[in-house]
Amino acid sequence: MTHEHKVKQLKELSEITSELNPELKSKAEALYKWFKEKKSVIVALSGGVDSSVVAAFAKLALNNRATAVTCISPTLAPLELEDAKKVASFIGIRHILLNYSEEANQKVADNPPERCYYCRSELANLLKQIRKEDNEATMVDGGVLDDLNQRRPGVRALRENGVRSPLQEVGLTKQEVRQIAKAAGLPNHDKPSNACLASRFPYGQRITAVEAQKVAEAEALIKKMTNAKQVRVRVHGDLARIEVGKDERKLFFDEVLMDKIYSSLKTLGYTFVTLDLFGYRSGSLDEAL
Repeated sequence: MTHEHKVKQLKELSEITSELNPELKSKAEALYKWFKEKKSVIVALSGGVDSSVVAAFAKLALNNRATAVTCISPTLAPLELEDAKKVASFIGIRHILLNYSEEANQKVADNPPERCYYCRSELANLLKQIRKEDNEATMVDGGVLDDLNQRRPGVRALRENGVRSPLQEVGLTKQEVRQIAKAAGLPNHDKPSNACLASRFPYGQRITAVEAQKVAEAEALIKKMTNAKQVRVRVHGDLARIEVGKDERKLFFDEVLMDKIYSSLKTLGYTFVTLDLFGYRSGSLDEAL
């Protein structure tokens, strides 16, 4: 006797909204309508929860007229790229991978306070290259309401280049987006927020592909050794400063484990390894501005 294996796939709109409270159901329907009114869309898909929900609703509303684009660069951690591929496959959306090197853009590689502005300007240009196939396509990203309360020079660059944020336009917060992602059955609905690896270096410290990938390896090692979900390795010259979720700091308080983490990161080339006692916070390097 054989048993049929049911393959998980993106739910229909009615299934998604049936699991939401009335207010969030209304916002989810508004998001669907937002896409339904467009001829076609190009989604900047990072593999995070926000852009995944954008890609999912674009696919639900427009089917084959929705395309997701992920830029492969030294500052994109390998695990993030894999997540983007997996979620695009789950959604069933056409997925284009583009190569981009931050080192080729001096304004990005030099890592000034406006780095994200120059980087996102490049992203917009790449999206425009895809749009040449369909000049009526709307370019979108995963920006949410919460982004308006933070320093986000990259958002300004996207707006200047015509990239829109549907989640923001229908009034969705990051927490609400996570609820929708869970209701939609997205495999990454509980994934911790992340940012590109360039955010691990203080402004003015040059970013190279070698250093960015070293950070990616350090964070992967720490996650594997501690099972911590939220990990950042901020690099200050030859010092690696580890930030983890506030409720995960206790995972490090074991002498043997701390020795292993120190030895592993020292092997990667860091002379000093420290744990930030305050824990993870988004944009901690902006505190120096």
